[in-house]
Amino acid sequence: MNIALVGYGKMGKAIEEIAVQRGHTIVAKINRDTPLDTLLIQKIDVAIEFTRPDVVVNNLLFCLKHHLPVVVGTTAWYDDFNKVVEQVKQENGALLYASNFSIGVNIFFEINRKLAQLMNPYTDYKAAVEEIHHLQKLDAPSGTAVTIANTIIENNDQLSTWKLGEETHPTVTNNELGITSYRKPDVPGTHIVTYQSDIDTIEIKHEAHNRKGFALGAVMAAEYLFGKKGIFTMSDVLNSRD
Repeated sequence: MNIALVGYGKMGKAIEEIAVQRGHTIVAKINRDTPLDTLLIQKIDVAIEFTRPDVVVNNLLFCLKHHLPVVVGTTAWYDDFNKVVEQVKQENGALLYASNFSIGVNIFFEINRKLAQLMNPYTDYKAAVEEIHHLQKLDAPSGTAVTIANTIIENNDQLSTWKLGEETHPTVTNNELGITSYRKPDVPGTHIVTYQSDIDTIEIKHEAHNRKGFALGAVMAAEYLFGKKGIFTMSDVLNSRD
């Protein structure tokens, strides 16, 4: 495939390395010095977008308007989700989005869902989520932590919302799930779910060692999206490999 990278920071470079290893060609690299318009002079099969929350929606709308299928890994844009969905429908386009493209994290999502269902009857256990990322991570909590938290809430009769604490645990009420976000040097991404009672603690954890897992998942998502129309998630990618 011919792939355009919309965003050519550390993630973009990691995606480039994996994509080339898998036989694809990078035909465009968009960064602050290269405008989006340059995409229009290339033959592009799929664009992969990893930029910033403040520019991602405009990037997606541009790609969709010009009939470029797009995989988006930027998070913290879901307030505009309906606007983007409408553009996909209007242009008969293709979009694949995820809060995290790591295969391991998506397996972790399923473990988290099952554990939340198992823990629901045991009200003595109090759930909490913790996430740790590098200092350049702009959004808090991470999109991955939000996905984890929302899944717990959906499967817990006692919880109705989450509350964020940055660098410290938030004080929560009985219906609130606490998310604690830490920013530390050189941490690709760690997510921890705990259920604690007076008797014991149950914990599940995913720790990324580098960006390769995210990059591989993004390229696999692009491979899945190629030739399709509609809106997809990483669940579709994983289910296609059954």
